[in-house]
Amino acid sequence: MPHTVTRFTPWPILLLTCLTMTAFAANSLLTRLAFQTTSIDPASFSALRIISGAATLWLIATTSRQRIKTSTTGLLSALLLFTYVAAFSFAYRHLNTGTGALILFASAQLTMISYGMARGERTSILGLAMALGGLVLFLSPSATSPPLGATLLMALAGLAWGVYSLLGKQGSSPVAGTALSFLWAIPLTCLLLLLQPHNLKLDSTGIVYALLSGSLASGVGYALWYWVRVRMTTITASTVQLSVPVLSALLGALLLNETITLKATLSALILLTGIAWVTACTKR
Repeated sequence: MPHTVTRFTPWPILLLTCLTMTAFAANSLLTRLAFQTTSIDPASFSALRIISGAATLWLIATTSRQRIKTSTTGLLSALLLFTYVAAFSFAYRHLNTGTGALILFASAQLTMISYGMARGERTSILGLAMALGGLVLFLSPSATSPPLGATLLMALAGLAWGVYSLLGKQGSSPVAGTALSFLWAIPLTCLLLLLQPHNLKLDSTGIVYALLSGSLASGVGYALWYWVRVRMTTITASTVQLSVPVLSALLGALLLNETITLKATLSALILLTGIAWVTACTKR
């Protein structure tokens, strides 16, 4: 009897990857929408995002029979996740959608690249110089430069997300691990709310944006990402994320009438090309 070879079609992976990257970009768009068009405050937005994300990921983990185990790494991951979400929210009060996504992405990727180099991984120095040069050009003083305080907050969010991602690679069940991080981040968000009693403002539309950001863009988005991530190479997984700042900028321009300057476009192109070059050339 002749042996039949079954060919695997990449189309489901491609479609789910596009959906996942759109979900990641939607996080930036929903957060920016909340602070530009509603009166919700960053602390309340962060709390609602984390609580709804925790509920969604817990539901996904339990229905797929993944056991949520506590660990000391989980506590650190929860702290990093909380830092990322809170800094992300506070920064987006003063950054447009594409700018925030680019600073976040660049900070996270450069953090992970630096960690790899410290562990002995070899990479392209020219590519790294190009990435850093693009970032410096993007942040250089001009009439359209992002505010320094918001930029530093978003860079902190990217740093926390980069370290959080590195810790997440150590777990055997990423969805259950992420669910645990979200659950343990809830007390930290409650503490943040207690520290800002006079600044809290709730808005019905803002609440909807926060819940969508936590449940769909974060909860479902992260679950989809972990499913497609194990079905692609590390280089592909890193490179495909280059689309997130681009998608965020396009969504911001289409839905929020945000302008995309020539300087921002050129510097973002240099930065993303440099990171792609570094990712492709990295060797252990």
